Amino acid sequence: MAAIWLPIFLFVAFGALLAGGMLVAGFLIGPHRRNPVKEMPYESGMDPFHDARRRFSVRFHVVAVAFLVFDVELLFLYPWAVASRQAVGIDAAVQQGFVGGRGLVFGGVMLFVALVVLGFVYDWRKGVFRWR
Repeated sequence: MAAIWLPIFLFVAFGALLAGGMLVAGFLIGPHRRNPVKEMPYESGMDPFHDARRRFSVRFHVVAVAFLVFDVELLFLYPWAVASRQAVGIDAAVQQGFVGGRGLVFGGVMLFVALVVLGFVYDWRKGVFRWR
């Protein structure tokens, strides 16, 4: 039983030691001079010159939601790729008269990609990606 868990334990222990070692090395080697510029919040390469609670344009949120939708939809292609690799064993069932196999998986993926492209064209025509 110990032979099964030993590699996992060693992997976790090595990862924890490596992460802790890098944190300690950065603390020991890194510069320690404090000044007001280093204490300022900094994000996305821009100095903060507005209040953090200001309102954003609705367009910003629409583009963000459109990006998330397309990103999540494209993540569904990975399971389909795996399913098409495993559909080889189903081909024997297709020859027996059952519906399925690689052709069905490929057709499903092409329908899905066509719907994603159609949604992208719809968003483009509606002007979602036009930044004003």
